[in-house]
Formats: sequence, C-alpha cells, structure tokens
Amino acid sequence: MQRFDGSVAVVTGGGQGIGAAIAHALAAEGAAIVVAARTADRIEKVAAEIRGGGGKAWAVQCDVTDAASVHSLAQAAARRAGVVDILVNNAGTAHSAPLGKITLEDWNRVLAVNATGTFLCTQAFIPAMVMRKQGSVVNVASVAGLAGARYIAAYAAAKHAVIGLTRSVAAELEGTKVTCNAVCPGFVDTEMTKESVARVVAKTGKTPAETLTAMLGSAGQQRLITPDEVAQAVLRLCDPHGQRPNGKAITIAG
Repeated sequence: MQRFDGSVAVVTGGGQGIGAAIAHALAAEGAAIVVAARTADRIEKVAAEIRGGGGKAWAVQCDVTDAASVHSLAQAAARRAGVVDILVNNAGTAHSAPLGKITLEDWNRVLAVNATGTFLCTQAFIPAMVMRKQGSVVNVASVAGLAGARYIAAYAAAKHAVIGLTRSVAAELEGTKVTCNAVCPGFVDTEMTKESVARVVAKTGKTPAETLTAMLGSAGQQRLITPDEVAQAVLRLCDPHGQRPNGKAITIAG
C-alpha cells in the first residue's frame, strides 16, 4: 500500500516548478492527480508524464482568480477523478519593485493570483471534505509571508494573506478531521526564481551569480531549495495515515 492509494488530489499551478514536483510526488505515492493551471500545454505535459509512469492524472485549465473558472475546476475534478481528498493551492506569481514603483495593476494582480486564488479554491473544495470528515488543504506560501523584505511589498502582503487565511480556515475546521496548513519555502530552484534573478540583473547590472548570492543571503539560505524538498513537506502535511497538524506554517529554508 502506498500512502495515498485511493486519494484524489488537485494541484493548482501544477504545470511547472513546485506544482509539478508536488503532482509527481503525490502520484508516485498512489494519488490520482488533477493538474490545474492556465497554460494547457504545461499541465498536459505533467499529466502525460504521470500517466506514462503508471499513475492517474488529468489536466484541467483553470484561472484561480476567476470564480467561475474555479467552479468549473471543482466540477471537472469530481467528474473525472472522483471525490477530492487533497487540495494543494500552489498557483502564484512573484513581483519585485520599490514601493513607489508598484502600480495598482501590479498590486491587484499579485494579490489576486496568490491570495484570492487560494481563497476561491479553498472555498470551492472544503465543503465536501467537511461533509466526509476527511481531507487536507496545503497552501504554498513563502518565507515572505512570515517577514517582509525590501522591494517585495506586494508579494509579501499576498503571502501574509495566504498564511492568515490558512490559520483562519484551520480554526473553522477544528474538530472536523479536515486540516489546513501552509508551507513557506525560501528561494527554490524554479523558473520563477530564475526570472527574479534576471529582473534584478537587468536593473542593476550585477552578474546572475552575484544576484543569486545576494538573494540567498537576504533569506538566510546557503543554497537554493529543490522543488522536491517542498513537495515532500506537502506530502507530510496531507498524509492520511499520519498525525497531521492544523493551522501551521512550516518554513523550508534549506
């Protein structure tokens, strides 16, 4: 028996990076996976890889900032995979700029993807879990949700919102046997981090190596975290056979 045999998991932002790693890790432990994101070719690729390895997976396009799209995701997940036991809210976007240069459009976009998307998906999938008295929600937040830093006001505010939502939902779930937790990685070896490095290089003229070293130093990291390290933390937080915490924000700092 694998840890997640018979379980169904929905992973948002599952087309690359941390989301893809989580989808693969859950599938490797027996879960059927619904991979969700806006980009169809990426999620189709991840789902095909899982199926190629003998697992069950479906790709469903979804814009987590749109309530109708999230509702369609919930319906598609139930129709294709069955009852959803695990929701991983991983969809997110990064942003960096001095406070005075953050536009309202940027602010709204970062809050919408990171915070509102997590809210909408949680709201859509929690009721059925509570009804069955079984299920786990894991939100992928960030160390930026625990402490602010220069030039990431919008991103840090959004991730603080994710952690506040996690704790509030967890409080409502007490006694239901459904849990809601968050993981808070530092800088992870993903395309998002590479894009952040590239933006800083373009603005400052520093080399990529210098930029990455400075970024890691600002977070107190010795190295980049691997996506699989984050995935394994997520698996521990939704293990149906383990003693799951509720309302915790787990730091992953390498």
